[in-house]
Amino acid sequence: MKLTDRVAVITGAASGIGRATAELFAAEGARLALADIDADRLRDHVFPADTCWTRAADVSRAADVEALVAAALERFGRIDVLCNIAGRSTFGDVLSTNESSWDEIVASNLKSVFLCSKAVLPGMIERKSGVIVNMGSVWGLAAGSQAAAYCASKGGVLALTRSLAVDYARHGIRVNALCPGGVETPMIDRYAAALPAVSATAARNFLKTGHPMGRLGEPAEIARAALFLACDDSSFMTGSELVVDGGFLAR
Repeated sequence: MKLTDRVAVITGAASGIGRATAELFAAEGARLALADIDADRLRDHVFPADTCWTRAADVSRAADVEALVAAALERFGRIDVLCNIAGRSTFGDVLSTNESSWDEIVASNLKSVFLCSKAVLPGMIERKSGVIVNMGSVWGLAAGSQAAAYCASKGGVLALTRSLAVDYARHGIRVNALCPGGVETPMIDRYAAALPAVSATAARNFLKTGHPMGRLGEPAEIARAALFLACDDSSFMTGSELVVDGGFLAR
């Protein structure tokens, strides 16, 4: 097993990619501190109590993040891996995006990465070891239609990933970003429903055909890429973006 006895904090763990990552990391021997703003769905996890702990948290708020990390350290003694997966989507171009929606998306997708990384870094620096995996997107590398705030937030995640990697490599800490294409999660359905002038079904089919493989990804496929970045298989990678997109960016 690739994560035996390592302690991993995973945000956004209640559903989608976060949940799939938690399930895979548990199977690979990790001890888990799982966080999500959705307390009810988070409690649906069924893992051994001695290796998995859950906490409701809004990781765009510093107080919640500090309490989460402090409690994880108290329970497990250290944090070896941080997976910043929590995030939200909103849809619209710049003219149709209001200030509150912009602030919410930037806080959920980008500020949360800053806050969680800031909270775990002192312990990692002290041990001279640690891994941070940030959830980017192909839309942080190439713009998508009607997603101005989302694209901006994910572009910021990639820039922050590189900055963290450069600043903390000398402390034995690796920081990389994962950039999925379209994945079978509720976010895809919300995006399809928000596209103007077409039905949600037609929009969803269009999203599939935008990937040369002719389908969307599965959360478990993205989780396996997160595992690669979190374990020693990627020991000479830092400051990189790992694209898992069914060929979306190769078009």
